[in-house]
Amino acid sequence: MVVSTARHDDGMRAARLIKMVLLLQSRPSMTAAELARELEVSERTVARDVLSLSEAGVPVYADRGRAGGYRLIGGYRTRLTGLGRSEAEALFLSGVPTALREMGLADAASAARLKVSAALLPELRDAAAGAAQRFHLDAPAWYQEPATPALLPAVADAVWDDRRLTARYHRKDREVERELEPYGLVLKAGVWYLAARAGGTPVAAPAPAASSGSYRVYRVDRFTAVTATGERFTRDETFDLPAFWAARAEQFARSLLRAEVVLRLSARGVRQLPYVTERAAAREAIEQAGPPDEHGRLTVTLAVESADIAYSQLLALGPEGEVLAPPALRERFAAAARGTAALYD
Repeated sequence: MVVSTARHDDGMRAARLIKMVLLLQSRPSMTAAELARELEVSERTVARDVLSLSEAGVPVYADRGRAGGYRLIGGYRTRLTGLGRSEAEALFLSGVPTALREMGLADAASAARLKVSAALLPELRDAAAGAAQRFHLDAPAWYQEPATPALLPAVADAVWDDRRLTARYHRKDREVERELEPYGLVLKAGVWYLAARAGGTPVAAPAPAASSGSYRVYRVDRFTAVTATGERFTRDETFDLPAFWAARAEQFARSLLRAEVVLRLSARGVRQLPYVTERAAAREAIEQAGPPDEHGRLTVTLAVESADIAYSQLLALGPEGEVLAPPALRERFAAAARGTAALYD
């Protein structure tokens, strides 16, 4: 047991040392506090690990003083021989082949995979094929024919280079032209979206990126013309694309829920509700409901997009859900129930 624990500790330490080298390769320098935070260890452990790396011949240099830290000298680089099989397979899973191809990055991604494969130990070089044969991402939704926006590669180039765009796009029944600072691209259910800010918006004292009103979302397939101005913009480093998208997606979903329906649900209906309507709205309705009645049924007030959409969604509940309000929708369900009963009579 002692031997097993010792081997486990040695393995964890070796992985930590490799991660430290990779961190120092990726940045000009890092303080002991920054390394401790990234590696989830104490600053004393960081100092011991740096000493171990130095003794092993890795040229780690310590800058003394208040603003000091650790850095690699002499352009030192390490091969990725510290990767384990699961890490190598996860690395090859991190790309989305269809998305890379649509952005015009398929050749660059292929070259990068070849370089990583060449750096791996021989026994790990089948990781790419193994991962590709076991996992595949099909981004578009069912019953939709995915279409790659013709202007996507131009938009992606501007995103990579932090260059302003002059874009024309369809907005309702007219075409609009805007100068945009393209911050990031999002692929959602087969549709590409651009998160951007109107050109000239000041960067000083920015609001939190996820809630800032200065950022907008544009569907790339609605662009009719895109021209790179050649001018770089100063990127707001506080902008967090995943957090921004999550907040906007939730805001968009909630903005669609403009009506309410009162339902009485059986226990089974409570379980089914999140699967037939908007999940967040269903969970909120259930959480805010009072206690069940003497028959175990729960009365909930559910936010819905419209009465028509609620009708098509809630029909899936069958006898597990009873619409109590609004009256017009209740009568519509009653008529559907009578019609269904007549068919099976």
